Amino acid sequence: MELYWLALLASCIALALAAGTAALVLARPKGSERMVEVYEAIKEGAKAYLSRQYKTLMIFIILLAVIFAIAVDYGYFASGRFGPSYFPYTGLSFLVGALFSALAGYVGMRVAVECNVRTANAANGGLREALSTSFKGGLVMGLCMVGLALLGVTLFYTFWRDPLLFAGFGFGGSLVALFARIGGGIYTKSADVGADLVGKVEAGIPEDDPRNPAVIADAVGDNVGDVAGMAADVFETYAVTLIGAMLLGWPLYMKLNNAAFLEYPLVLGAIAIFSTIVGALTVRAKEGGDPTPAILMGIVVTAVLAIIGFFLATWWLFRSLELFYSALIGVVIVVLLAVLTDYYTSYRHSPTRSIAEAAQAGPAINIIRGLANGLESAFLPALVIALGVVGAYLLAGGYAGHVYMGMYGVAIAVMAMLSIAGIIVSVDAYGPIVDNAGGIAEMAGLDPKVKDVTDILDAVGNTTKALTKTFAIGSAGLAALSLLLAYMNEIASYKGISFGELTSKLSLARPDVILGLLLGGGIVFLFASFCMKAVAKGAFGMVNEVRRQFKEIAGIMEGKAKPDYAKCVDIATRTALKGMALPGALVILSPIIVGFVFGPYALAGLLIGCIVAGLALALMMAKGGAAWDNAKKYIETGAFGGKRSPAHAAAVVGDTVGDPCKDTAGPAINPMIKAINMISIIFAGLIVSLVLVPLP
Repeated sequence: MELYWLALLASCIALALAAGTAALVLARPKGSERMVEVYEAIKEGAKAYLSRQYKTLMIFIILLAVIFAIAVDYGYFASGRFGPSYFPYTGLSFLVGALFSALAGYVGMRVAVECNVRTANAANGGLREALSTSFKGGLVMGLCMVGLALLGVTLFYTFWRDPLLFAGFGFGGSLVALFARIGGGIYTKSADVGADLVGKVEAGIPEDDPRNPAVIADAVGDNVGDVAGMAADVFETYAVTLIGAMLLGWPLYMKLNNAAFLEYPLVLGAIAIFSTIVGALTVRAKEGGDPTPAILMGIVVTAVLAIIGFFLATWWLFRSLELFYSALIGVVIVVLLAVLTDYYTSYRHSPTRSIAEAAQAGPAINIIRGLANGLESAFLPALVIALGVVGAYLLAGGYAGHVYMGMYGVAIAVMAMLSIAGIIVSVDAYGPIVDNAGGIAEMAGLDPKVKDVTDILDAVGNTTKALTKTFAIGSAGLAALSLLLAYMNEIASYKGISFGELTSKLSLARPDVILGLLLGGGIVFLFASFCMKAVAKGAFGMVNEVRRQFKEIAGIMEGKAKPDYAKCVDIATRTALKGMALPGALVILSPIIVGFVFGPYALAGLLIGCIVAGLALALMMAKGGAAWDNAKKYIETGAFGGKRSPAHAAAVVGDTVGDPCKDTAGPAINPMIKAINMISIIFAGLIVSLVLVPLP
């Protein structure tokens, strides 16, 4: 019985609800004339940046689609892999994946920008109204993201069936997400660092003060980096995970003639959407209460309903529960990652408080302690993910010698992790929405009680953003592992050998495997370096511009003259667009060069090295950066001297160092490791037949 229609139905319902929720948000009032003026400046800056980014990207995307249609699709057609007639499967699916990913990011950004000012205005009515408005804005992005990803994959499956034919859809999404993460991260941190160092540290003015020339660029950055970047990132994780699971289900389908192995991931995606819709309805806070329980309730309800649905779907399709146990492992991983994230990043716990305490000795000790905390925080999540992989493999049947069932179980565990992706992205987008709402309230000179409400919501948003980044990194690591297994399966298929024979050749006794491992680990650090350098360059230009305006424009500090916000926006935009090129080229070219020059085993080593190093480095950067940020916020509550104390000044420096770690380089590693794996899968067959230095 074919059940892929359920995924089509769920994705259409998600997109329809996203449109309806967006209409509800847009119907709410924007507030005063000054609020609208600030909102218009943010909107124009965000639209201008994304328009320039997408125009630049689309030329590149179309060129790549043509290359894939000619090189990859024709190459496979000539070899007989794609059947008796030529069709640009990879080129077309790649183009659609890129467009869908860009659309997910653009819609999320636009709704978030519209929601910022409305949340600030709603805060006049209290916390409950502000939470309702901000969460609805985030929910639009969450539903839009999962709806587009599931719709795209299901449509391609409906017409083509073989997941290798539409693997390009996942790579298109990965590539756009990669550039969105890099460009958006460079933009937001160039502005944020420049605004903080000159405004808060040197000039001693509050955050989001309208006298700061970089304040509009900073607000724009929240939308193009945290919102659009995250939407594209999780979109491609969702799509790539679906395709990876179907690629691993293909040999089981061919062997057992059971289409359930191809459609099971799609059914899980449909169940997750329905669970997300119900979970979102439970997010309601009491006036004057803590919004944290309301948000956690939405996540918990979504997860519980998804688990129940997974149980029923697994029994219905397979009449056994082995794959359900693997799915359960994925949910357990999410819970454990959330607990560990909270422990290492919240100032309610000792690791972050120790960073704040170290700030009393100056910025150097604060940075050393934060770096140590970040390094430590990577170990336990890595252990959880590693044990989860083993557990999912064994519970699916890998212990009985059924290698493909074990690998399929790992992919299903990742799908289960992503069952709460919709609600997680909604919560993540809520964070920058309330952050921007607080900034608008500050710049528009609203009643201090409005800022108090947005600050309460923003404090929760910082924790949820850290949770979302860890969720994205963990799911990226597991998704990359399932893609690695899919790549190895493709290589075995093209070589005409069993999977066991292939794995026996991936030995450290082979120099090409060692070469790949070392290069894979090194590429991750080089990639992160490119991202950090771009932020440093942008921040340098921003600092100089803000200093220049403070010095040359008379009356700024007295509020008598208006800063030149547009100049700072332009600096951030130009830096971000230039900074995308080098890391993007590294990701695209490295697997192609290593694969075609040194062969498929060297490329397998490179993928393993990228996953291992990338997972650890991304975890360290995301958690370490969040802890630096929250250590500063802990001091701002009055600890160790409070605001404008020496400890606070030191903590601001530490937070500034952590910002590009948690918001630029760390998150960009997620799409990086998946993009490298996806392009390797696409070129696998050609690499086997055209390698320049073949080794036995």
